[in-house]
Amino acid sequence: MGIFTRFSDIVNSNINAILDKAEDPEKIVRLMIQEMEDTLVEVRSAAARSIADKKDLNRKLESLEGELLDWGDKAELAMRKGREDLAKAALVEKSRVAAATDVLKQDYLAVDEGLAKLNEDIARLESKLQDAKGRQKALLARHKTANSRLAARRKIYDYKIEDAIVRFEQYARRIDDVEGRIEAYDLGLPKDLKHEFAGLEAEESVQKELSDLKRRVSGKPEQSAKAK
Repeated sequence: MGIFTRFSDIVNSNINAILDKAEDPEKIVRLMIQEMEDTLVEVRSAAARSIADKKDLNRKLESLEGELLDWGDKAELAMRKGREDLAKAALVEKSRVAAATDVLKQDYLAVDEGLAKLNEDIARLESKLQDAKGRQKALLARHKTANSRLAARRKIYDYKIEDAIVRFEQYARRIDDVEGRIEAYDLGLPKDLKHEFAGLEAEESVQKELSDLKRRVSGKPEQSAKAK
């Protein structure tokens, strides 16, 4: 048995209330859409049968209305010819046809009213179906986003990232040591022009080593001297 057991359950359903109570909203929406689409096919089939019945009744009514006119004409003809007996018989037939016409008119009105209700129900069901499909897209988008966030969180807390951070700190410490040794050599030395250039050269060497370490840590390929 599906989520909906009767057509009225669908058109009168509150999708929000159903989804709020559902353990798996995505699954429920899929089942709702399938149920609605199947029901919509059935309702349209019923409407098609009603349309066919209406056309058939209309043809029969046109035929009976033609008979009514025909028996009326025959009754007048018989009276003009002095055949009251035939005129009376023609009027009896006309009365029979009129009664049959009234019955068919009632049937026609019933079918027409039922078809109008089916048309309203189809419109309501299509509205529910579009609502459910819209919610399905929203749920799928939320699910996709949630999965992406979960994957990102898992990578953030992955031990490999923690290990890379530790190694980066170790490289940074090594660079600090190199810079410290260079600065130690300069302690107490006069700042003449020769030492100034020596300091620049040492600083450039340290900067190059620092850049190399950063590239190795980040995994980027070493740039050419021209690109620098």
